[in-house]
This record gives sequence, C-alpha cells and structure tokens, in this order.
Amino acid sequence: MLFAIIAEDVENSLAARLQARPAHVERLKLLQSESRLTLAGPHPQVSGEGFSGSLIVADFSSLEAAQAWANANPYISAGVYAKVTVKPF
Repeated sequence: MLFAIIAEDVENSLAARLQARPAHVERLKLLQSESRLTLAGPHPQVSGEGFSGSLIVADFSSLEAAQAWANANPYISAGVYAKVTVKPF
C-alpha cells in the first residue's frame, strides 16, 4: 500500500539538511531500486532560502512499517524535521 510521509522542517534547517542529505538520498535510492518509491521531494520556502519540509510517497507493507522507516530518516537524527506525519495515500 502507498503511504505519504509528510515532514515539516524546523526553522533554519538548511545547513543540517545539506549535511544529512547524502544518507537521506541513499535510503530513497534503495526504495527506488526496490520499485517502492513513487515520488519524493522537498517543499521549498516561499520566500527566502531553504525548505519547509518534504513529501515522500512509497509502498510499505503496513502503516507500522512506513512509520518505522520514516522514524529512521537521517533528517530526524540531524534535527531537520520538527514533525513527521505518515498516512495512507
């Protein structure tokens, strides 16, 4: 089933986001190689530089599996995300 992972960045997170990005992208590449990634990308700030969050839509076996994958995102441990919501898509 497809799940949307909707993340909101903390303010001024660009430096932390850039530092954690290689690990974040590697995880997305793995989903893509398994044909489970539908789409992924950041939400640019309307004004100013940086991002306000991200959206990932991917196939997981359950809500719990999607939540566990989202919780292990390098952006969380790097302090980029303030809030992450996972729901069916």
